[in-house]
Amino acid sequence: MSASTTPSSESLERDAAKINSHHGKVDAGEIAIGVIIGRTSEFFDFFVYAIASVVVFPQLIFPYAGAVGGTLLSFAIFALAFLFRPLGTVLFIAIDRKFGRGAKLTTALLLLGTSTVSVAFIPSYESIGMWAPVLLALTRIGQGVALGGTWDGLASLLALNAPEGKRGWYAMIPQLGAPIGLLVASALFAFFLNTLSAPDFLDWGWRYPFFVAFAINVVALFARLRIVVTPAFQKLFETRELQPTPVSQALRAEGPKIAIGAFAPLASFAMFHMVTVFPLSWVFLFTNETPVRFLMIEMVGAVFGLIAILASGVLADRYGRRTLLAITAAGIAAFSGFAPQLLNGGAAGELTFMISGFILLGLSFGQASGPVASSFSLTHRYTSSALTSDLAWLFGAGFAPLAALWISSQFGLIAAGAYLLSGAICTLVALWLNRELARSSSDKDRAKAV
Repeated sequence: MSASTTPSSESLERDAAKINSHHGKVDAGEIAIGVIIGRTSEFFDFFVYAIASVVVFPQLIFPYAGAVGGTLLSFAIFALAFLFRPLGTVLFIAIDRKFGRGAKLTTALLLLGTSTVSVAFIPSYESIGMWAPVLLALTRIGQGVALGGTWDGLASLLALNAPEGKRGWYAMIPQLGAPIGLLVASALFAFFLNTLSAPDFLDWGWRYPFFVAFAINVVALFARLRIVVTPAFQKLFETRELQPTPVSQALRAEGPKIAIGAFAPLASFAMFHMVTVFPLSWVFLFTNETPVRFLMIEMVGAVFGLIAILASGVLADRYGRRTLLAITAAGIAAFSGFAPQLLNGGAAGELTFMISGFILLGLSFGQASGPVASSFSLTHRYTSSALTSDLAWLFGAGFAPLAALWISSQFGLIAAGAYLLSGAICTLVALWLNRELARSSSDKDRAKAV
């Protein structure tokens, strides 16, 4: 079949663009709304699964492994999505190039929603035996592959439309989806845990947040497609400023920057799990705190995290994104030396840990995707940014809950701080390498000019 007759959604997107032409140029505010809705849906899926990995799956899917063993197995399956996400990016970049971005987004988000809602229908281990963890693993793999296709280029489009001197502010906007997603997911689980008996919750109550996740994905799909089909987006797409390039081509052109970009936000991503997934597992397993009360504490922390993300935009524009990331990485390194022990300090210690941790997380996570992604050439920015995000989540977050819980269960909470410290060191080294790479490129450009 010739390229001219290959079925594609691009013609449909152009038709939709004409319908939406009365909107004129998409301003950054409209793009920001689409970005926030899209990222909130992704993080809501993420946190629904993460919370269930602590309060549901160890009892329902892994009852034979004990409380700690069951949670570790849940976190191992949790990591599968991060392992398969780069594969999803390769697959969906190919779909994007052949069939168009609308087809890619629709397929990816439907796969994500179907994989997520399918979790709600998995029977218990007592009902189907080892098929229960197998089905859980398959749904998690489906989520990972789908997440690789949810990269829509809107964050890059937002960066391209950012006014001079406001790039730090616009870089933090996509990250707002994380605390919003955590707030909604925590509130849902807290509600069902508080209002239902333990047998009812484990029987059917835990399944409802996964149904909600599917509904949110549908809303996110339409919000994203609304931006994708606008004339401004189509123009950028057609001028190749947001063209998806083949993965192999992007790796050849931007390989060193992609590698540095994967490690630059490691402190942020390690911290991300140390104040969201890991503390819930520790408190649930090793203290007398109820999950409802700690989920409420997490919600308070998430509010502080949201405010800190907003503050990161202001601080980054004033002092520089790399400077802010370096300072927060040093702060996370200091935090790792003493803060985890606060989780054994009762409600006051837990609240102190969560609020201080979320503030540090917000300041660093708010700019985690900015410094290196902005240095990609426009031709390769779309694909390179997607790959960088995949690898950063894989190395920085994929195994964080599993590693932190295993280390702390064996050697105490102080050992979990060592994992966090390693992430901070990787971030500082990556930022230094990025600066040296930029300096080397500038020297070469000057030499050519002479």
